[in-house]
Amino acid sequence: MSSLISINSLHKIYNIRKENEVRALDGISLSISHGEYVAIIGQSGSGKSTLMNILGCLDTPTSGSYLLEGEDVYSFTEDRLSALRNMQIGFVFQGFNLISGLTALENTELPLIYRGMEKRLRRELATEALCRVGLEKRMYHRPSQMSGGQQQRVAIARAIAARPPIILADEPTGNLDSRSGEEIIKILMELNNEGRTVILITHDPKIAAKAKRVISLRDGKLDVSC
Repeated sequence: MSSLISINSLHKIYNIRKENEVRALDGISLSISHGEYVAIIGQSGSGKSTLMNILGCLDTPTSGSYLLEGEDVYSFTEDRLSALRNMQIGFVFQGFNLISGLTALENTELPLIYRGMEKRLRRELATEALCRVGLEKRMYHRPSQMSGGQQQRVAIARAIAARPPIILADEPTGNLDSRSGEEIIKILMELNNEGRTVILITHDPKIAAKAKRVISLRDGKLDVSC
């Protein structure tokens, strides 16, 4: 597998050079290959969500380099970064982030609207994504009419509708019961088996154990003791 992501000596420091300075990331270096399923594990405050935000181009580090497909993402313009997030990365968050007034189908269509995709095609892709996660009978339900597990399936459908090669999932089972959580992880594993690169953030060792590689963080550093 060829290298997809390569980061070197990544630091993220808040309140730099002040008394209450916080080193959220403290010299992280790692690479992730195309088609990997990687879990990034750590307790609260370990830096895992900060790392996820940087990998997803939602935040920038204080120092260090980040190459995606061999290109330095920090040389990109804001427009190109926005296009990269929209075309290359599907985000799944713990909080679902669905719009309450929209149906599952309409929520799933949103990233496709931002792409400027015409209505027929985006409706086709959104329907396909919802069927992919087992919600073909819930497409016209609003979030309040669905369980937490079903809402997270909508969030996954929204993330994969545009068929991005990278899925970033930040604690996707954190608000779910164990059965619903297992179903979500199964979907992510199936997506990986189909060739998507899946990067999963979790604090749960049992969830992390499902991944093909586990990266452990502690106090903003790679935990080499694991």
